[in-house]
Amino acid sequence: MTHLLDSLSEFQIFLLITIVKVVVVLVITLTAVAYTVLLERKLIGRMQNRWGPSRVGPFGLLQPLADGIKLFLKEDLTPLATEKPLFLIAPIIALTCALISVATVPFGAMHRVVVNGKANADIFQIADINVGLLVILGITSIGVYGIALSGWASNNKFALLGSLRATAQVISYELALGLSLVGVVLRAGSLRLRDIVDVQSTHGLLSWNILGGFAREPDGHGVVGWTVVGGFQLLAFFIYLMAAYAETNRSPFDLPEAESELVAGYHTEYSSMKFAMFFMAEYANMITVSCVATLLFFGGASSPLGHLLPDNFGGPILAAIFPILWFVAKIFCFLFLYIWVRSTLPRFRYDQLMDFGWKFLLPVAMANIVATSLVLALRG
Repeated sequence: MTHLLDSLSEFQIFLLITIVKVVVVLVITLTAVAYTVLLERKLIGRMQNRWGPSRVGPFGLLQPLADGIKLFLKEDLTPLATEKPLFLIAPIIALTCALISVATVPFGAMHRVVVNGKANADIFQIADINVGLLVILGITSIGVYGIALSGWASNNKFALLGSLRATAQVISYELALGLSLVGVVLRAGSLRLRDIVDVQSTHGLLSWNILGGFAREPDGHGVVGWTVVGGFQLLAFFIYLMAAYAETNRSPFDLPEAESELVAGYHTEYSSMKFAMFFMAEYANMITVSCVATLLFFGGASSPLGHLLPDNFGGPILAAIFPILWFVAKIFCFLFLYIWVRSTLPRFRYDQLMDFGWKFLLPVAMANIVATSLVLALRG
């Protein structure tokens, strides 16, 4: 093995490491998607005073596997009147965009690996891009094309209405979502996700963008004084959360697939693995939204305890594992909130959905940008 690595060039080693990272992250993401479905079914069952899946495997833990086998073995039906090429490519677009956006997410502390002095790569992030936030927003925006094409290509009135609703909804709420992140970018001075996380890692949870506080720090002359830390972006987080629910077509904004009105919305005519791809894309988008919220407002993989624990606490292995555990715990909290909201709140009417996005979230997001800019200008 050593002789093999010695014979490889720096680019080949870097490519090999990247392929390994892609495979590992893809497997973990797809597994997380499967068990997020189980988590939702179990939690909603408990909230509605029933058991949820409990028959397949211990505590129902093998239910995602059984669901996957069932969907794979179901008959794959394609109606005769569909626009077949677009009908087939629509779920592929939706799932591909949902999975690609995870590539720029740093899910642990920065740990670089060097092999024979030839390669230097961050093992806890696939692609460290200096405009990583824009990449995520751009890729997730393209995902709506899969929904729009599926509704049009199905030649079904319910599917078409669902896709039109989804398109209008995504366009309306993308504005508020993008503007809600401007305050975070202004504070960090960068669109690179690592930089945004680093700004929030100095004083634990007090430094997080959702909060704000005071900490004792030396100034440039060595005098210790109280300094304002944190981003005070609680309002921006609320806007982001509401817009993210609408972007992912989740309750109470699930108008594109409202069962009582549109049968199943844009995937009415889909079956077997094509339906499963839309299903997986929805839950993958939920995980992506949770990752972005964690990175931008809750300090990413940084500890809420700040520097109370040293960076080398427990040795190099635990120092690498603890940030991942913090990151996963924060994502779990967001997924729990997603499920809690679904089981609690009723669905909006469509006019209420549009009014909320254009008449409330958008003006408040713009006001938050003005206020944040003013505070940063006075502080600087």
